[in-house]
Amino acid sequence: MTDSTDPTGSPASPASPAPTKPSTSAASAIFTHVPHPRIAARKASGPAKTSELRVKGKGPIGRFNAKVGVGITLAVGTMWTAYLFTVLALISLPAAVRSHDTIILVAWIAQTFLQLVLLPIIIVGQNVQAAAADQRAEDTYKDTEAILHETLQLQAHLQAQDAIIARLLEAAALSPTPADAPSVAASPDVASPTGPGTAIEP
Repeated sequence: MTDSTDPTGSPASPASPAPTKPSTSAASAIFTHVPHPRIAARKASGPAKTSELRVKGKGPIGRFNAKVGVGITLAVGTMWTAYLFTVLALISLPAAVRSHDTIILVAWIAQTFLQLVLLPIIIVGQNVQAAAADQRAEDTYKDTEAILHETLQLQAHLQAQDAIIARLLEAAALSPTPADAPSVAASPDVASPTGPGTAIEP
């Protein structure tokens, strides 16, 4: 059996183990991201809009009725229709005035003029409000996507920090502690601070 000695004759020290590469398993054990199911459902459905909800119905008959109702609403709910109904109501105004009957005049104002003219104007206002609601829904949807993107960026940043902290902890665990450091023995060749043969006075 050969003796493991160096060229100077002193026994060779055992080879130190190669340092292992720190892994990020500790960082992944700190936190595991679980995405909310609403995220996937939101991407599939998109923002809720009034224009899309109007044409939705239960079954083919319900969808057909919804489309017909939306078509009539869009056709009647215009200012041009309001102008047309105003002219139509004014045609019967001379006859109502010549009757000199208060009931006929009130009926013409309430049942003819107001109903014909105000109906399309109210629908126009409702269409404007629905369009504004759709725009708000679209803006809110985009704002939510931006917030989600920023949140995912923050999460990725925190995961990167967790990986760095894990590597630092593993590197600190592999480094020798002060107690394990070799102590320097006093050499007999080291001269005394007072020099050889120097008497120390009390």
